[in-house]
Formats: sequence, C-alpha cells, structure tokens
Amino acid sequence: MKGIRNIFKSQSKNDKGEFFVAISEILKFKPKTLNYYKTAFTHRSMNIKDEKGHIINYERLEFLGDAMLSAVIAHHLYTEVPGGDEGYLTKMRSKVVSREHLNELGKDLKLIDIVKSKIPKGQFGDNIHGNLFEALIGAIYLDKGYLNCEKFIQKRVIDPYVDIEKLEGKVISYKSLLIEWCQKEKKVFDYNVYEDTGNDDVKHFSVKLSIDKKVVAKARATSKKKAEEKASKRAFFALQSQISKGGFI
Repeated sequence: MKGIRNIFKSQSKNDKGEFFVAISEILKFKPKTLNYYKTAFTHRSMNIKDEKGHIINYERLEFLGDAMLSAVIAHHLYTEVPGGDEGYLTKMRSKVVSREHLNELGKDLKLIDIVKSKIPKGQFGDNIHGNLFEALIGAIYLDKGYLNCEKFIQKRVIDPYVDIEKLEGKVISYKSLLIEWCQKEKKVFDYNVYEDTGNDDVKHFSVKLSIDKKVVAKARATSKKKAEEKASKRAFFALQSQISKGGFI
C-alpha cells in the first residue's frame, strides 16, 4: 500500500484530514486502514504503481466489492424468500445489483466528489458511480471484515431499497423482455442500428425497432446498447397491454 500514499505526498495535512472526514461521513464509522479507501477512490488515469510495479486504482476493489455485494444480497434473499427457486432468486438478485441501481447508489452517496482522477469529472459516464460503490464495498470488507461489510450493505442497500414485492415487478432489461415476448408469440423482430452523429461532438447511434416488419419504436443514444434498450422500453410501453396478457409483467 506504499504506492497509494504517494498520491497524497503533495497534499497538506489538512487535505488528508478532509478525505478522512469525507469517507467517515459516507461510512458512518471511522476507517481503520485509510489506504484501502484511498485506493477505492483512485482512478486508473492517475497511473500510479506500488513498489512492485502493480497498478493502483479502484478496479481490483471493484471486483471484490461486486462479489461481496452479491453474496450478501443472495443471503438476504435466500432467508427472506424461502419458497423462491434458484431461477427466481437469481433474477431478484440481478435486479438489486443491476448497473442502473448501483449507479444510483453511488450518486446518492456523492462518491464521485472524492475520486482522484486526471479526467474531468464531467467527462465520466454513469457507470463510474456504480464502480466506485463496489470499490467502496471492497474496501470496507478488507478494512472491517465480513460482518461490518454486511452491516453497511444492510443499511445502505437492503433496508432502503430491497422491497420484494416491488422488485418482482421491476424490469431489468426491456430488450430482453421484448425479445422473450416476441419469441414466445413467434413474432419477427429486428433492431436496425446505425451511426447518427448529427451535430453532436460525441458519436451517437440511432435504432429502429421493427416487429413483424412494422417499426414500433425509434431511439437515439451514445452507444448501440443504450439505443436498443431505449427503443425497447418505448416499444414495451406501446405494446404493454399485449405483453401483459402473456404474463411477462
């Protein structure tokens, strides 16, 4: 962990104290090993390595946090829904730890405010928020152990957000839902995606979603995946009455 301390060599003692105060406010407890949390908020653009040449950033902690979050949520669902089979529990866990939900959690905690990066914060995509949240979970696990990590997840994720009845009706992917419905109903679907930059500085993609050769929705976004999901959501609401009859919602 020596390398991570180099980030803060040029900072004043007051700066270091500000990080401690900020992370303590987020955690609602005082960290034991502060360097874990400094790593959790170090972006790869800082290009820092430890004495062995290992790159220091939040990505390894993000991996660890993802595993810890999934384990704690899985345990909660296993306990709370004794009648749920493997498929049901897996689907419910996916809804809790969806990228969209993790991004919202990261935004709520304003984690991006304390990240160390050479990239302007305004240029980050939404996923930075969820990535930092997972890295934070990983840091808590290393610093305080499983039980305290579980308590944090219980307080910040499960208690305020995990409502079994609401989760059962939550859609993770409109595209997956629409494709499943089309396949069951033997309908032919097609996502016609093409570049549509227009006057924007950032590349955009447009998509026309057709079902049985009829265009039912159009959308535009900064990636093919986002454009397809956006069009699928519009098509879902346009066809909601038909889809609900098939038991998909």
